[in-house]
Amino acid sequence: MSSDTYRSYTPAERRQRARALFGGVRQAAADADTTRYDRAIDRIDAAAEERGARELAAMRGQLEKDRNAVAAAKTTVRTSDRSGRDAARKAMRTAEDALKRTEKAARRLGL
Repeated sequence: MSSDTYRSYTPAERRQRARALFGGVRQAAADADTTRYDRAIDRIDAAAEERGARELAAMRGQLEKDRNAVAAAKTTVRTSDRSGRDAARKAMRTAEDALKRTEKAARRLGL
């Protein structure tokens, strides 16, 4: 397990992993075989790692989409005539707010 790997566990996976970890610790304390618990933990970790990779890819895509929307809105503001400039500024502020929300979520994921 590397420290830069993002894993996204479901609530059920969290419970199953905790149960398997506890069972493995009990078996290890009794000096018994723990391979069953190790396999269960590895299976859960692999599923969470795959889900985490998909979530990171989706977040990167959303971040890029929002950045492009802000750039397009700024271009619209710069190229609009006086009558449409207020609406263009409002659209730019909306796009910037969406980008801020996406960037905050991306920071939580470690991007």
